[in-house]
Amino acid sequence: MACRCTSCDPPLRETYETLFRNRKDDRDLSPILFAVDECELPLIDLSGLNGGTKERMDCRTEIARASREWGFFQAVNHGISREILEEMRKEQVKLFEQPFEKKAKEAENLKFSAGSYQWGTPSATCLQQLSWSEAFHVPLTDICSGSKGRDTLSSIMELFAVTVSDLAHKIAEVLAEELGHPPTFFLENCLPSTCYLRMNRYPSCPMPSDVFGLMPHTDSDFLTILHQDEVGGLQLVKDGKWISVKPNPDALIINIGDLFQAWSNNVYKSIEHRVVTNPEVERFSTAFFLCPSYDTVITSCCQGGAYRDFSFGEYRKQVRRDVKDFGHKIGLPRFLL
Repeated sequence: MACRCTSCDPPLRETYETLFRNRKDDRDLSPILFAVDECELPLIDLSGLNGGTKERMDCRTEIARASREWGFFQAVNHGISREILEEMRKEQVKLFEQPFEKKAKEAENLKFSAGSYQWGTPSATCLQQLSWSEAFHVPLTDICSGSKGRDTLSSIMELFAVTVSDLAHKIAEVLAEELGHPPTFFLENCLPSTCYLRMNRYPSCPMPSDVFGLMPHTDSDFLTILHQDEVGGLQLVKDGKWISVKPNPDALIINIGDLFQAWSNNVYKSIEHRVVTNPEVERFSTAFFLCPSYDTVITSCCQGGAYRDFSFGEYRKQVRRDVKDFGHKIGLPRFLL
């Protein structure tokens, strides 16, 4: 998808000019940004979950294996229609096409929570910590509150969020049951009031070897479900090396978050990933985050847990503190016993 305007871009270069001026002091990113192999993630046909006994068992086994060995997989026949995905993308693009100076106001008009519109990385102290992107990070309660600021966008966001939330719960239930545990924990703690939808735009970047679209990180939730366009740019760590994920227009990407790794006592893996920039075209994606309430305590479901018990609120607070102090997230190692 070609970039069609510049007035909609946040002032990333101007705001972070000092970081660009000092980039000669940064480690050269070019080798790790471009010396990567392209791969196909495990591709799982979720229609198997609705099949006969053998089909269900085989599909569940595939989901659990990919979550153990990759922490990521692609899902087809996931139950979310192409019409919903295409309409969501179309309305998302229209939202981001608003002039930059109007986007925060547009979030207010849509009755999104304060601070929903975000761009860049305010805490960045070097280019390696800067994300060349903008996003609307929206609680599901904002989406389902009947906002009429933009009828078409509001309605498709709600439809998308509800269907993707159902899918996330279905995957979480499978992963819990594959460990021999009932899925009640997720049904009771991961509610619409605690989950989020994030609409991302990565503008074209004239310095793709200098800056990430989204800096390397792991997700701080239980599960993330991602719908991305055909541009590509998502990369993840596999066997100690960065690999590039080949876009599949028919698939959603599902990945394990930190909370699921801790809850499963390291059975399922929360994998570091990032987005690289593109010098010619913009990129869009939409992510759903399956999260509990801040007071939910994460306790290993297995004997001899590797992590101490912690609340989600405590975890998020520690992540924010580390980002402020060190410029990056430390995450689960902070909570090892």
